[in-house]
Amino acid sequence: MSESSSFLRKINGDLWLVEDERENMKVSYRIKEIIFSRSSPFQHVMILDSYDFGRMLVLDGVVQTTSLDGHIYNEMITHIPLSIHPEPERVLIIGGGDCGAAREVAKYEQVKEIDMVEIDQMVVDVCKEHLPAVSGNLSDPRVQFIFNDGIKHVQAIRNHYDVIIVDSSDPVGPAKALFEQSFYKNIYHALKDDGLMVCQSQSPLFHRSVMKETIGHIRNLFPVCKVYTATVPTYPGGFWSFTLGSRKYRDLCVDDFHKDTKYVNQSILQSCFDLPEFLKIE
Repeated sequence: MSESSSFLRKINGDLWLVEDERENMKVSYRIKEIIFSRSSPFQHVMILDSYDFGRMLVLDGVVQTTSLDGHIYNEMITHIPLSIHPEPERVLIIGGGDCGAAREVAKYEQVKEIDMVEIDQMVVDVCKEHLPAVSGNLSDPRVQFIFNDGIKHVQAIRNHYDVIIVDSSDPVGPAKALFEQSFYKNIYHALKDDGLMVCQSQSPLFHRSVMKETIGHIRNLFPVCKVYTATVPTYPGGFWSFTLGSRKYRDLCVDDFHKDTKYVNQSILQSCFDLPEFLKIE
């Protein structure tokens, strides 16, 4: 347990992952088994088998996705934008090393090209091997794995993608720059004239400043900016936000959603944009 000892603790004889969410809050998970634990050139990577959430991906001691509820986040960050763009053929996923987002995008037959740019190859390899409930051991021939910095990737591309999905971890470490204005500006230019993008914009309750800043960046660039939410039990507070920026399209282009999903359906596609009063940020 040496490599993971700074993140895992023995409490009353049981093994626990204790996640330091913030100064005044810690989230603890009782762990059955350490499936994988190793440091990559970028971060510490673990696959843990927990009692309540099943197997989970943990980066630098922070839970990223789990077998129990990972499908909620991955379905919401993919099916919403792909149900607004009428003809998504080229899709870019930045991050998404657990392969869950790419797995959902691959459910669209009209999508011809799925570029997944993930800086840490170890995350992809480990999730494909040890976290099949999320990754589905993704092997779709349309998916091109590009192990590179997502920031550099969008800097070099112009007018290419129909949809860009920013599936980043929290704004710390290698993911910090994925929340900056210059990054969103490059995304804007990497999209076609009618393209759209979506990103996760953190907890409306605990990370409100990050969420507001993200919305501000996207509103400054895109004619259409829409916020939507979902309940993801793993994430702090269970209440999570996503922000969509579109160069043209605003409304859903499907009225009879039928995909192999566990969370998203036609009602969710419509109701996820219904925001509580405190989230209606001007």
